[in-house]
Amino acid sequence: MKSYLVLSLIALTLIACSRQSPPASTGEATAPQASLAPGAGAKLDAVLAAQTDEVKARYPARHPKETIEFFGIQPGMVVVDTLPDRVWYTGLLLDYLGPQGKVIAADYSPQMYALFGNYAPDPKEKANWTTDFLAQAATWRGDDDAQIAAVQYGAIPEEVTGTADVVLVVRAFHHFARMEDEGQYMTKALDDIKKLLKPGGIVGVEQHRAPETNSDAWASGDNGYVKQSAVIAAFEKAGFELVDKTEFNANPKDQPTEKDFVWRLPPSLATSAKDEALKAKMLEIGESDRMMLKFRKPA
Repeated sequence: MKSYLVLSLIALTLIACSRQSPPASTGEATAPQASLAPGAGAKLDAVLAAQTDEVKARYPARHPKETIEFFGIQPGMVVVDTLPDRVWYTGLLLDYLGPQGKVIAADYSPQMYALFGNYAPDPKEKANWTTDFLAQAATWRGDDDAQIAAVQYGAIPEEVTGTADVVLVVRAFHHFARMEDEGQYMTKALDDIKKLLKPGGIVGVEQHRAPETNSDAWASGDNGYVKQSAVIAAFEKAGFELVDKTEFNANPKDQPTEKDFVWRLPPSLATSAKDEALKAKMLEIGESDRMMLKFRKPA
């Protein structure tokens, strides 16, 4: 196992929660072409408006409305959320998809989690994760919310195979990429995504973006960053088609060197807890530069 145990701890903490610099980008949200059905936009606005002030404070960095619109997620769809959480994105989707929709929460396999070394979660916790997560999520759901299921990569049940309209891989691809050499976990995850999707289904990727000029070794995922070119190559090799990309999550201020990792930035601020000057510098940069890619499974 590579000697990145401290980074693994930071990565696991953030679980709950390729880049050439984009030309002429300010990092501010620019709404993609609207692709929602009539009434869906208003429903999405209402869901986002109903969140807590703490959640809303992340909107300028996370752009949830633009993200859901860009990936074409509509009420009534079946959506897989990789690394599900109370808000991002399972909680939002439960409200937005409505009673005709469904969220399939998807976590990493226990075998992959074991590779996080001394900072891996309790194996018993992950062995029972699907049952425990569903019990927890049941307390979040309202009467008009979507249905919910839970799966783990590496063990996709037959009953959900070929049912998903969209699979979200939001701030998660670097984990698959960094574990590829340990057991082909990226390759296996892409196979599982293909199993989950309907023909013509969409994969929405949001990922911390590495400068294309940095080394491939540094951008392998251990530091949180992956090159956009590498992500596209991996999906195309797996048989997916890149159908769109956008820059509303770009942040040209994020220019990591090979001494940096993504968790130096907010919201983690892992390197500046006791250094107010460094913290101010990281806050000025803001959250990471992120690629937004949309792939399609062939019909």
